[in-house]
Amino acid sequence: MYSKTISFLALAAATLLAAACGKEEPEPAAPLPRLLSVSVTETELVLLEKGTASLSFRVEEPDYALQEGLVRLSAKDGIQVSEFRISRIVAGEGKGTYTAVIEDLGVSVDYSREVRLLIGNSMSPGTYVPSGYFTVRSEGAGYGVLVKTGLPTVYVDTENAKPVESKETYVKATMKIRGAGEWEGLTETGCEIRGRGNTTWYWPKKPYLLKLDEKQHIFGMHKHKRWVLLANFMDRTLMRNLVSMKVASMTKLDWTPGCVPVELVLNGRHMGSYLLIEQVRVDNHRVAITEMTPEDNAGDAVTGGYLLELDFHYDNPVQWTDPHGYNHQWGNGIPFGVKYPDSEDITPQQLAYVKNYVAEAANTLYGNDFLNPETGYRKYIDVDSFIDYWIVFEVMGNHELGNPGSVFMHKDRGGKLVAGPCWDFDWGVLSYNTSPQARTGLINRKAIWYERLMQDPAFKARLKARFEELLPRLETIPDYMDECEKLLTASATLNFRMWNPAEDASQNGGYIINGDENMTFHDAVARLKTIYKERLKVIPKNL
Repeated sequence: MYSKTISFLALAAATLLAAACGKEEPEPAAPLPRLLSVSVTETELVLLEKGTASLSFRVEEPDYALQEGLVRLSAKDGIQVSEFRISRIVAGEGKGTYTAVIEDLGVSVDYSREVRLLIGNSMSPGTYVPSGYFTVRSEGAGYGVLVKTGLPTVYVDTENAKPVESKETYVKATMKIRGAGEWEGLTETGCEIRGRGNTTWYWPKKPYLLKLDEKQHIFGMHKHKRWVLLANFMDRTLMRNLVSMKVASMTKLDWTPGCVPVELVLNGRHMGSYLLIEQVRVDNHRVAITEMTPEDNAGDAVTGGYLLELDFHYDNPVQWTDPHGYNHQWGNGIPFGVKYPDSEDITPQQLAYVKNYVAEAANTLYGNDFLNPETGYRKYIDVDSFIDYWIVFEVMGNHELGNPGSVFMHKDRGGKLVAGPCWDFDWGVLSYNTSPQARTGLINRKAIWYERLMQDPAFKARLKARFEELLPRLETIPDYMDECEKLLTASATLNFRMWNPAEDASQNGGYIINGDENMTFHDAVARLKTIYKERLKVIPKNL
């Protein structure tokens, strides 16, 4: 049986015309069903501005003739309901079941009202049967600052409004998220917040690290405690990281951080457009390698898992330089750091093992017998991951693979070195400003170990074939950029009223970094898209 809008019912007595012999007495009408009680199934409805929500309810006495005009809302506080109304009643499929469609009237963005249904009893004019109370609130109720750009808003309030001034010291806080459209919100939860980043921490718009008291699902991503808010201060397009993670997700890399653009309100102040992204951490749903214990010091147990970061900033507590390989900073020598196990947990035996494994891999790669299929470099590194990792950096024009900065590798127990995950693609990405050679050639041909890997004809052939395999998917990215542009336009308008990305020149000897910092948002996106398309043509010509 299909749903239909209720119309008023009228009862009429039927008169039977008798034959020539006369009239028969009419049969008495059946008694009209009497409304006994009303029950609702929802306890809370959330209304978007000028949006609707559905309230299911049931009447006791299924044959009761429900009249739409006798259904109204009554507030617990006795004050007339003016923020929303019942726009229509729809019959359900079961007897006595209905749906009331509640409509926001657009008169307020901040309300939360306890109300109930009152249904008129047609057998007793002027009397109503009430339901139980339920709450109707606006999407922005209780948030104070309501940022309306179409993006979800993350609200962080520190204890006593204490400022976040350190990358080392957490500040106690609470966090909640107001969803928007397809994104689900998050009720208030305890957390801690501190600063993060290297150069980016010293810019006016700060990036942050959140550590929740309990693991939470956010925007459909796997449950975890630690989340990052990237400021994207220097990125006029606000989408370099977003697009880069999309490209990485098209490959077979073990894991790519999920991310969603958001607005950030910190201690009641709108801070602009941010990217909420999963932190690079060892976890079953992130970098899924074997978790180490202090007892894993020998045999197969000591072989993993390890998460390594290659970063010229040398800000990892456990780090060293391997003399092999190439980086743009100093020529030879690659900076390695251990991200997992944590510096306070890693044992001397574990550190000795992972340093020795990296050294053996590098010595073999740069040795005379590096092409040997059994004892050469393939024994130590996962070739397919190194190929996919290089392609992401090269397509996005990210020269930091050769810097190196925020470059990751991981090694599971009994396994080889695996490249990834991708992280931090805002500095110089898809820009001829930082990589003028990208106009006609490759950026990362010499990066870290790749100059030597490229000397293997089989590696080069495999890389070329893999690029050609990925190309149809990579060619869809300009359409994705168009989607991101529409999504981010309102956010960009507000963000760039507060922040000037051209101030990044202060961290780069007076020169702007990406080259689009003084453009409009839309012009910067158009430039990003043009350079991306050019990369897809230049790369295969140089492989």
